[in-house]
Amino acid sequence: MMAQTRSRSVRDRMSRRVTTVRPEAHLSEAAKLMRARKIRHLPVVDQAGRLVGMVTARDLRQVLFAPIVQDERADVQALLETLSVRDVMTRGVLSVRAATSIRDAARLMHERKLGALPVVERDRLVGILTESDVLRAFQELLGPAASAVIPP
Repeated sequence: MMAQTRSRSVRDRMSRRVTTVRPEAHLSEAAKLMRARKIRHLPVVDQAGRLVGMVTARDLRQVLFAPIVQDERADVQALLETLSVRDVMTRGVLSVRAATSIRDAARLMHERKLGALPVVERDRLVGILTESDVLRAFQELLGPAASAVIPP
């Protein structure tokens, strides 16, 4: 019973190896990291490892498709090397603790339309919980019946 309870916490579902970026990094660096690691959410941390924001693939797309960029036929690479992560990141990011239940984290993600939640302990980023992590947890909780619905 104890193992079942533990498997329902964010701690056991989050990714502990989190790719991060600093606020002063250029957007080109963030884009390269996201492309190389095949991720859509990039936590922004300060020198002490504290979460200060989040930059997403959507944030980058919004910059690239902004009317000023499209109208001026701006050099996209130059733009990405001019703007910093700080210029486009979301501040005041919602986060959860490792002990938070998957159910509560999933509810928060659904209500706020979030694709990922940073996991923070003692003001430090310790992991990230993504939509894929939550879906995998629910698939395991539902058992073999859920797998039978999805063709191999």
